[in-house]
Amino acid sequence: MPALSPTMEEGNIVKWLKQEGETVNVGDALCEIETDKAVVTMESSDDGILAKIMKEEGSKNVRLGTLIGLLVEEGEDWKQVEIPSDTADAPSLSPAAAAAAPSPAIVSPVPKKPEQQPGKLRFRLSPAARNILETHGLDASHSTPSGPRGIFTKEDALKLLDQKQKGKSIEARPVVSPLPAQPTGVPSAPPPASMPRPAIPPVSVPGQRPSVGAFTEAPPSDIRRVIAKRVTESKRTIPHAYATADCDLGAVLKLKKELAKDNIQVSVNDFIIKATASTLKQMPDVNVIWDGEGPRQLQSVDISIAVATDQGLFTPTLKDAATKGVQEIAASVKVLATKAKDGKLPPEEYQGGSFSISNLGMFGISSFTGFVNPPQACFLAVGRTRSELGIVVDEEGNERLQQHQLMTVTLSSDGRMVDDELASKFLKSLKANLENPVRLAL
Repeated sequence: MPALSPTMEEGNIVKWLKQEGETVNVGDALCEIETDKAVVTMESSDDGILAKIMKEEGSKNVRLGTLIGLLVEEGEDWKQVEIPSDTADAPSLSPAAAAAAPSPAIVSPVPKKPEQQPGKLRFRLSPAARNILETHGLDASHSTPSGPRGIFTKEDALKLLDQKQKGKSIEARPVVSPLPAQPTGVPSAPPPASMPRPAIPPVSVPGQRPSVGAFTEAPPSDIRRVIAKRVTESKRTIPHAYATADCDLGAVLKLKKELAKDNIQVSVNDFIIKATASTLKQMPDVNVIWDGEGPRQLQSVDISIAVATDQGLFTPTLKDAATKGVQEIAASVKVLATKAKDGKLPPEEYQGGSFSISNLGMFGISSFTGFVNPPQACFLAVGRTRSELGIVVDEEGNERLQQHQLMTVTLSSDGRMVDDELASKFLKSLKANLENPVRLAL
């Protein structure tokens, strides 16, 4: 299993494109692998014959480095291929860990089943399983775990709970505190009124009507786990700073309407991307990333565009956006968004980027703040366009009311690279570019 993205730790085999016995050439598509970002086609790096498929289609959570197939040279008998013995999924131990690990014990041909003390578990519990056992007072010492590496999973605990509810002989051991002894000669107090036990949210059981407070665990997908990891990393390691500005889009909307008459279809978001790219070109100090020790200024303006999909938020990267026109940006963004929603983004189309943009205006959001996507320096959050009345001064110096089409943008920046002054200058320049779109042609 190869690493097909920088953050990939495991992958799923979606489909094999070659079958056992087929000839394979360099560059041929071998299989489709679902990474934490997208479904990527794995290409062969050698010539030969696909002798053995070690991981079938549908295999889930295959760790990096796990053997998924065997290739032999042409002319060899692929049916007699020797399968390596060390094909376990678990990663190999480091030399230090291997030295510290105890030597394997010699197992007799007929092993004697060790006697187990009541209530003492021979296996590990998952957090969800431990919660279910403790909540319902279940004893899992006589159960057999079904999880990987002998872990007693939530499904095992639910099965045990289901057996208890059906009246099977499952030993439950609630702990009852003994009542303190009453002193001699002291009249006993009347027993207190029975109070209901505090409600503990029960676990939902398939096939039964859910109780009040019942819940069902929704295990995260690989993509959701990566998103959670990145968001946590961003908020934990990056000193965020925020700045907000209102931009008048009257000129952009007028130009967009005129272009539509010539059958040139572009969106407001395309103008925002172009204006941002032009501003980054004018202010290279903002077009930076953090390389671990300090800022690194980039020559190309590559902008990550947030795209919402059923699997999660993707940020395909529009390469060299400053050199593209608004119409070319519109076509490129449309292609990238389609690939992201279909899960067909190759790694080179979502890696990199120096700046991110997310537009929630289409959902009616007036304004919001985003998190900086490391190692980038900035994230621009775009709200909806709204109409507001404002006072303007005409050429004769007279004041009058005029309707403005305003849009709120919020810049989240990494304070290590973009301070408040630089962020303010960036928003001022971006506002000028959006309110005077003729500047984008310069």
